[in-house]
Amino acid sequence: MEQVRAYLDHNATAPVRPAVAEAVARALALPGNPSSVHAEGRAARAALEAARGQVAALVGARPAQAVFTSGGTEAANAALSGALRRRGWPAPTRLLVSASEHPCVAAGHRYPADAVEILPVDAAGLLDLDALAARLAALAGETVVISVHAANNETGVIQPLGEVVARARAHGRALVHSDAVQAVGKIPLDFAGLGLDALTLSGHKFAAPKGVGALVLADDVTLAEAFVRGGGQEKRQRCGTESLPSVVGMGEAARIAADSLAAEAGRLAALRDRAEAGVMALAPDAVVFGAGAPRLPNTLSFAVPGLDAPAALIALDLAGVAVSSGSACSSGKVARSATLAAMGVPSALAGGALRVSLGWNTVEEDVSRLLHAFERVVTSLYERQGRAA
Repeated sequence: MEQVRAYLDHNATAPVRPAVAEAVARALALPGNPSSVHAEGRAARAALEAARGQVAALVGARPAQAVFTSGGTEAANAALSGALRRRGWPAPTRLLVSASEHPCVAAGHRYPADAVEILPVDAAGLLDLDALAARLAALAGETVVISVHAANNETGVIQPLGEVVARARAHGRALVHSDAVQAVGKIPLDFAGLGLDALTLSGHKFAAPKGVGALVLADDVTLAEAFVRGGGQEKRQRCGTESLPSVVGMGEAARIAADSLAAEAGRLAALRDRAEAGVMALAPDAVVFGAGAPRLPNTLSFAVPGLDAPAALIALDLAGVAVSSGSACSSGKVARSATLAAMGVPSALAGGALRVSLGWNTVEEDVSRLLHAFERVVTSLYERQGRAA
């Protein structure tokens, strides 16, 4: 009999929704190129633009502000290529990034090393706003780009983007980019309301196909040079024929996420809280990372002193439970988390960090499977340590 599994790694990638797969299949049947002027091309263009509107609506932007890319990494690389400009401003000379950014920002920018400054986060994983204000004051007269993610992919900690933008505006000449890959589809985001200059997202994090994302730019913000040059697609901001089936799938996933955002957030928060309470009951010495900060409703990151993450991942996987140990964007490697290091978590504890991330197809039984499997892992650990669970 095939093992019933609990997939609890939605922050790595969310399974594609059936309705999204159907939308992709319909788009695959469209023969035209969206850039062609004949009837087939116009039909493809109509599908593309409908999806653009759905994606933009999910993040509180206008359709004309969204540029499709191959994913969140490309979108972030493009935004931080040095080409991001507000019309009438000189080129940025400095990049400020939070210490807990995803590698697509921390290692994906194109600024010289001496032009990049790392902003600290506190023990809960929240950006130190005073440190940001101090650095901006010291950079008076310079054009600066600030990149702060909307929510951390490992801990789920939600950053105070409104406060970041307020400090940027007080500086006078600072652009704010946010990697919103983990936040989109899980919490409300209002690109216009927040006053962001650039935002990046990835479809597969909210149940769209892998390999499609978007860069959202404010009306007076542009890329001085396209990150991908070619035939002029996507308003010459990202050239190359769009992957229409993937884009249509992302549009459908965005529509579903927008329609169910509040209800799904409440449902997942209840499941997350049950998982967290169960973990703490089984391992009272467990540490929940980011517990003192606002977190995504679907994310639980924790460690038990003495627990080895790679061994625990294998044990849970063999028991039919898929979780992870931080970011899935490191070629399958399990390495020490830069996020936890920035939060001041000791290496020994960070080495046992596990991340549980829930999603649209998570049910109560999945949490029960997780806790049942984790009980065996903890019992084995405590037996080795010579104490009772």
